[in-house]
Amino acid sequence: MWYNIFRSGRIHPHLLPALVWLVAVAGVAFMFRHRAERFEVVGVAQGQVSQLTAPCDGVLKTLAVKLFDKVAKGQTVAVFDDELLKAQIATASAEIERLRAQLLVTQDRFGAEKADREAGRTVQVRRFAVDVENARLEVLKIKVQIASDSVMLEDRAMEVKIAKDLLEKAAIAPYELQKAEVSYNALAKKIQETQLALTQAEQQLQESQRRSDEFAATVPYQTSVETALDVIRKQITAQEKLIDELLVQEKALTVTAPIDGVIIQIQSNANQAPLRRPAEGFLRGPSEFVRAGDPILIIAQAEPSEIIAYVAEKQANQLHQGAKVELIKTDEPPQIARSEISYVGPVVEQVPSRLWQNPNIPQWGRPFLVKVPDGMKLVPGELVGIRRM
Repeated sequence: MWYNIFRSGRIHPHLLPALVWLVAVAGVAFMFRHRAERFEVVGVAQGQVSQLTAPCDGVLKTLAVKLFDKVAKGQTVAVFDDELLKAQIATASAEIERLRAQLLVTQDRFGAEKADREAGRTVQVRRFAVDVENARLEVLKIKVQIASDSVMLEDRAMEVKIAKDLLEKAAIAPYELQKAEVSYNALAKKIQETQLALTQAEQQLQESQRRSDEFAATVPYQTSVETALDVIRKQITAQEKLIDELLVQEKALTVTAPIDGVIIQIQSNANQAPLRRPAEGFLRGPSEFVRAGDPILIIAQAEPSEIIAYVAEKQANQLHQGAKVELIKTDEPPQIARSEISYVGPVVEQVPSRLWQNPNIPQWGRPFLVKVPDGMKLVPGELVGIRRM
């Protein structure tokens, strides 16, 4: 074809080098543009990380895991000292018994007024009112028992775990583990039975309140009844609030894993070395006093769920959610997979130093996230190539 063009005289032979050069320049420009559209960057595989902190000021009684242990969601990882809580529960229990005795005295005083002919219906109102308060005290008593047993159950759960660890090391006989498990199961069964008793007591309270309300509706308002029981009612209400608070504290003393993952070292921030002392994998350990909000340990997902990467400012306009990308893993085993951009950061920010092309020259870019596709095996922190398709 080129020969015919030259023979026809439409293009002079001396123009051929210039034409070839122009075609080459156009090809290079197209390649650069195509390459710019298909940006290639390196990202870091990452997963969810949860830092567990102290729920209150106290002594860390037990740390049930060690560095790099795998944990399951809901697994107990730390327990705080519960001696103060046990003392508070015992005090609450004693206060309930005192109120019960005080209510009994009031009930006897009401009964003595039966001789008064005009107080006949008043005595009935008082009796129903006392039944309600007795039912409230019974509910409180059972709640205190459950709180006390729940604290003991956590202790026995830790004993079972310790026994399992010792048995794996052949440090104890299997009988010791069986004994710990029997003790735990017996207490757990007792708590279940007490929960049933609590349900029945709450139903009885509702029934007593219903009977009292129905009878009170048939007689005039009894000021003497309300006045006599007002102090006790307020004290019982205060105890109900206290028991609710103690139940919340009881749950907070046991720290559980919020996700499946692996225990990693505590770090002050992403750019500093782990905060730990020689031969320790944690910032905190058993028998240490910690303040509310202080970190105890960190759990990281064993398998990353996303990859974070940064694209240069001049290519940032090519980023958008849903854009198709190709992931390239060069480490063993090498893999290539397809995914898409799940999120694009709103601002340009400094790129982590690990991803700088020159370790001495900071870089800036716009962050974006890519979901790790099913079947792609990555390790948190692993570098992954990302190429726009």
